[in-house]
Amino acid sequence: MNRRVDSNHSLLHAADLANGLGLPLLYYEGLTCTYPYASDRLHTFILEGVPETERRLRKLGIGYVFYLRRKRSEPDDILHRLAADAAAIVTDDYPTFIAARHNTSVPRKVAVAYHAVDASCIVPMARLDKREYAAYTIRPKIHRLLPQYLQPAGKLAVRIRYSDAPPFHTRVTENGIAELVAACEIDHSVKASISFRGGRLAAEKRLGHFLEHNLRRYARHRNDPSAHATSNLSPYLHFGQISSLEIALAARRHADEHRLVADEFLEELIVRRELAFNFARFSEAPYTLALLPGWARDTLRNHARDNRSAIYTRAQFERAETHDALWNAAQKEMLLRGKIHGYYRMYWGKKIIEWSPACEEALETMIYIHDPYALDGRDPNTYANILWCFGLHDRPWGKRPVFGTVRYMSLDGMKRETDIDAYIRGIDRLQRTGRDPDRIE
Repeated sequence: MNRRVDSNHSLLHAADLANGLGLPLLYYEGLTCTYPYASDRLHTFILEGVPETERRLRKLGIGYVFYLRRKRSEPDDILHRLAADAAAIVTDDYPTFIAARHNTSVPRKVAVAYHAVDASCIVPMARLDKREYAAYTIRPKIHRLLPQYLQPAGKLAVRIRYSDAPPFHTRVTENGIAELVAACEIDHSVKASISFRGGRLAAEKRLGHFLEHNLRRYARHRNDPSAHATSNLSPYLHFGQISSLEIALAARRHADEHRLVADEFLEELIVRRELAFNFARFSEAPYTLALLPGWARDTLRNHARDNRSAIYTRAQFERAETHDALWNAAQKEMLLRGKIHGYYRMYWGKKIIEWSPACEEALETMIYIHDPYALDGRDPNTYANILWCFGLHDRPWGKRPVFGTVRYMSLDGMKRETDIDAYIRGIDRLQRTGRDPDRIE
């Protein structure tokens, strides 16, 4: 899940094991055509990171196998073949998607030690022993542990260079990615993002741009998409092409050097993000309404029969065919960019609840749209943020139809707080031209 060389505690642990055993280290990264929602969008973003990963590993003397399984008829057991010649396997401790299943099933199928390391959170998930109720309960625990963990990762070095030609390796070049994607048995209808280029170098450029231009504006303008004040790093965090630890340290250092306050950004990056990982870790299936707090389940059940002002089918939602121009623009942003601005995604989710026949159907629709289209989907933040729309990690508010005491968001409120006209114009231009002026190459 963490597809990077730098600041990767899983890779650092693997290097320590290899050095202790006097063995070389091999880094295996796979991309299959059979993972859920495999598409041009997700494949392209991952493949765009491969050439730089290979360059950095080669420089360090670490072997690299990138295996692209193009067709279902091709082998699907490369990890097991590599494990047959290994002394140990090191992977990611990750609470959702394929990694969670693999960490349950793979260890009993291999004959070597299997280590799962948390390289996703700053404070390791295992340091918290139960599911936290909300940000205010996890915040003091995270802050108490931060001095220990908010430290630069160790230096990555191996004593024995990997000198053999790695087997099963798929050569990836910047100019050959489109051809590789086209050869894969995946969903070609979900096109690559017009806004985000994948890979480590793109992640570093995004971070640099945010620190230089937006960190000073973040606290005041983060909720207004037309201000372009957010980091847009969530796709890179999702695929592990950059770590939250690197981002936090860089933001803190930049704030200190320029006498800025980064508290609001660090709250979102650390406390809110790690609250989502905590939720997923202690939830067997973190995408069900049964996980909502009791008050939210009760109030939604009590208002299940309330009249809806409008009802749309899943296909209408997916095609952005509602009466609400702002909602439609947010959905188009998902379709085109592969990401919705965080504040507007809250509104997007709330309206799906309001315009669906039942909450269960609304939840299914949100996941149905997020999973194939969102570059930052299918992870703990996705499921926690979706369920937040139904009351997770929140508190009761004033009573409203359909929602009961679950927080409501109105179009008038969005107009007061943000420049919705500028946002709608920007998305229309994006759809019309197919070019994003904010794309960072």
